Amino acid sequence: MGQVFITRVIPGTAVETLREAGHEVEVWPEAGPPPPDVLAARLAAADAAMTMVVDRVTPSMLDTAPRLKVLANMAVGYDNIDPAEAAKRGVRVTNTPGVLAETTADMAFALLMAAARNVVASDRDTRAGGWTTWSPTGFLGQDVFGATLGIVGLGEIGEAMARRALGFRMRVVYTSRTRKPEAEARFGCRFVEIGELLAQSDFVSLHVPLNGSTRGMIGARELRLMKTSAILVNTARGQVVDQGALIAALRDGVIGGAALDVTDPEPLPLENPLYTFSNVIITPHIASASLATRAKMAEMAAANIIAVLAGQAPINPVN
Repeated sequence: MGQVFITRVIPGTAVETLREAGHEVEVWPEAGPPPPDVLAARLAAADAAMTMVVDRVTPSMLDTAPRLKVLANMAVGYDNIDPAEAAKRGVRVTNTPGVLAETTADMAFALLMAAARNVVASDRDTRAGGWTTWSPTGFLGQDVFGATLGIVGLGEIGEAMARRALGFRMRVVYTSRTRKPEAEARFGCRFVEIGELLAQSDFVSLHVPLNGSTRGMIGARELRLMKTSAILVNTARGQVVDQGALIAALRDGVIGGAALDVTDPEPLPLENPLYTFSNVIITPHIASASLATRAKMAEMAAANIIAVLAGQAPINPVN
């Protein structure tokens, strides 16, 4: 059968599923990703690979991997792979859609709540011995109930975010490539242009894929349109935000804070100025990190590999 390389230890039963299908499986055992030269060597010896979104697969790597038939990305996004370049070399690219929307929206809303109510900052202060008395002015935050949420990108995750906002009776405005009348009726949200969304929202949550039109879409101009009390939540991709502009906006009090599950680069070096702001929350790209969701993502990726190596069409094709 086939030789399968998996670039990280994964949860669930996907490895066993692949082996039961008759494939030889090698799993990269280290916590970090395989270095580029190692990844290239493993791909050269593989018929299939299960990759993570941080595994950059270059055209030159594909040139030295004549056996490779499929790259099963264990993610919805696939900006780490050029599907067109892979297709030129006869390599199928697949992803794992439709499984992580609710889990990612849970995390996005958790970040929103934590930033609004100073959960992280107050926890740090308490652990450092700062809790000496109750104070009527200590860690005053923002109300979420009844506030305005701006959703940038009303796809599956954006819709899941809007659904959560209903329980807090939030006013939801959104912008997207196309209007979503059914979602508007279901969630009571309103389509606006991005400038109006930024100006109106108490919380702005980003849910767009990374591509040429979204790279750097939140820059200095967009940040200046936001309320000085507004909080930016990003669980999409770090490159969607101009990080230098965000740092300047936080330094100058242009916005009220940020909650980031994604950064540019990842991991974010400890000397980065974003770590110095008490009104910024940074988590290590864990929006889809529930055991059930990650295991399901791995199973979907394995199913795509099994299909392609059996000469069938992939279940979740990208190219």
